Amino acid sequence: MLVPIFTLKLNHKINPRMVAIGKYDGIHPCLTAATQAGKVFIHNPHTRGQRPTAHRLSQSTQDSDISLLNINQAVSCLTAGTLGPNTTGHTLLVGSQTNLLAYDVHDNTDIFYKEVTDGANAIVLGKLGDIQQPLAIIGGNCALQGFDFEGNDQFWTVTGDNVRSLVLCDFTADGKNELLVGSEDFDIRVFREDELVTEMAENETVTSLCHMHGSRFGYALANGTVGVYDRTARYWRIKSKNHAMSIHAFDLNADGVVELITGWSNGKIDARSDRTGEVIFKDNFSSSVAGVVEGDYRMDGQIQLICTSVEGEVRGYLPASKEMKGNLMDASVEQDLVRELSQRKQNLMLELRNYEENAKALPGVSEGESKMGVIPANTQLQTALSVRRATESQRAHIELNISTPNETIIRAVLIFAEGIFEGESHVVHPSAQNLSGCVRVPIIPPKDIPVDLHIKAFVGGKTSTQFHVFEITRQLPRFSMYDLNVDPSAAQPTGKVTFSINDRPQRVVMWLNQNFLLPEGIDSPDITFTALRGGGLLKINMQPSGEINLRTDDIDLAGDLVQSLATFLAIEDLQAEADFSVYFKELRATLTEVDEFHSVHQKLTAAMADHSNYIRNMLVQAEDARLMGDWRNMKKRYIELYDLNRDLINEYKIRSNNHNALIARLKSVNQAIQRAGRLRVGKPKTQVITACRDAIKNNNINALFKIMKAGTASS
Repeated sequence: MLVPIFTLKLNHKINPRMVAIGKYDGIHPCLTAATQAGKVFIHNPHTRGQRPTAHRLSQSTQDSDISLLNINQAVSCLTAGTLGPNTTGHTLLVGSQTNLLAYDVHDNTDIFYKEVTDGANAIVLGKLGDIQQPLAIIGGNCALQGFDFEGNDQFWTVTGDNVRSLVLCDFTADGKNELLVGSEDFDIRVFREDELVTEMAENETVTSLCHMHGSRFGYALANGTVGVYDRTARYWRIKSKNHAMSIHAFDLNADGVVELITGWSNGKIDARSDRTGEVIFKDNFSSSVAGVVEGDYRMDGQIQLICTSVEGEVRGYLPASKEMKGNLMDASVEQDLVRELSQRKQNLMLELRNYEENAKALPGVSEGESKMGVIPANTQLQTALSVRRATESQRAHIELNISTPNETIIRAVLIFAEGIFEGESHVVHPSAQNLSGCVRVPIIPPKDIPVDLHIKAFVGGKTSTQFHVFEITRQLPRFSMYDLNVDPSAAQPTGKVTFSINDRPQRVVMWLNQNFLLPEGIDSPDITFTALRGGGLLKINMQPSGEINLRTDDIDLAGDLVQSLATFLAIEDLQAEADFSVYFKELRATLTEVDEFHSVHQKLTAAMADHSNYIRNMLVQAEDARLMGDWRNMKKRYIELYDLNRDLINEYKIRSNNHNALIARLKSVNQAIQRAGRLRVGKPKTQVITACRDAIKNNNINALFKIMKAGTASS
């Protein structure tokens, strides 16, 4: 349990997920957070009366304990920690959509200020893999970038979508940190430096990640889901109607095992067991939680859990001592426990009464048997999956057929499946006149991921008032939305991927049967499908030499197929040649647009700088005229100033639109590099991503397309 030990009320509103604790002088912990006005405040109650020098840092007029760092643009992420090898104190790192600032708070100086074209949505500080020095790693527009103490770019790779959360932890238990990345395409990816180790698919944007212990980590999604993974195995998850604003690992009961602390959008703070997800502590703020951190804020040798709200309220908590724990089972916890036990007792009593009534009905009366839901002993729940093409009245879908083998009827079906149904569950409740022993449920997976369908069906007689619950789990294959029935008039795909494997065709057939919905008797890896989601053909062909050709116009599908097959066959390194002429043509046009937008951006920046200088001169002239009493010239200068300011605002709007368009094009380029990498596995994949980035930095577009096609620039 936690004991509240201090409360502060700061006169600054705090941005969610932008809170950190830093020891900037190496001794005193300071609460640091971003505000909505493009500033970062640093709360330091330990050195009162010390005034900051000039430069960026200034004293707050509202609170003598707070210093303000002027960023002059919207802060998107921040953290604090040890970055330099010879620094005594922590470094403050502040990210925006265009820049990364490393700041020495104690000396009030910039360490480095770097432009980051892909933006900084999330930031983490620490050691990664075999890289010796700590890195400030930022995640932005489908890209990850790491900087050392001098601002040198030491790490770069791409990921599937915009990054929303980052954390470092020893995921593979090899004594070195891996980088966990949560992104807007619902995936949690694990990188060993620039090599992708594994990925876990979720069903919403991954907004927060935190390391717990060992290979265990917590996560939060945009739909209110919070949970814990140990490597790729999910221990538990819960879903709330509120949003998780911040998660943190903290040992609140002093048992040596950390709990998952979650701050919610409704102001609630709760702590859950890392093993079960059971709530063992909770508290409430009057406004949304902004961040949860820890530190010895009272300088008494005890680490406190520090929670902040968006309105600037700060609370510190300590784990309760053994003597106090007995008194801390407060009334609300006891009431919750009594309520839960009463509910469990009521459910068990109801179940017992049903069993007793069924037992009374069994000796003789058939009508009673029917009404009490007694069913034949051979009753089973049978399921079948089949591919259904689009009709005039229904979209293309997978049909789940649920049936019983005798005269029993299915009264209702409840299906739990992540990422398919809204709310993750779907209920089918046929009307009384349509009851039968068969229920058909259309399923439309939004993307190619394997999904477990957890099915519960109420089964009984035709006149039953009580029903038996049958439970069964059926897996929907990853590539289920592909039909074997091919339209002869369909256009042949022009895109292709070619690679060689050292495996028998039967192993590829096994992979096909495991990942596609195929009829029995398929014994050849040469097969053609129609994609039900976007149309077009998918052709798979294997030569006796082991060469495999995948033909499709969807480069994402090709990458998914390569990764899935390599995982199934346990292939560590796989080189491939690819040609997606239509996609590459679009990419070439995008790269041309990037150059154009860069050129316009530079011209607009120069024009705005000229205007700004002109405005300063005009302002000086206007003030001179005012001091000299030359009202005519003063009025003339201020009219010109007004016109210039209006032009400057219009130019800013144009520059903003240009910047947003540039960011969208850069995202497409980063995704193209990611897609080219996914056509390979292991070292060839890493080499392709690195070579593609070098080609773009050197503005060698021809080399870029050679690399994407052949895997190397020299081929």
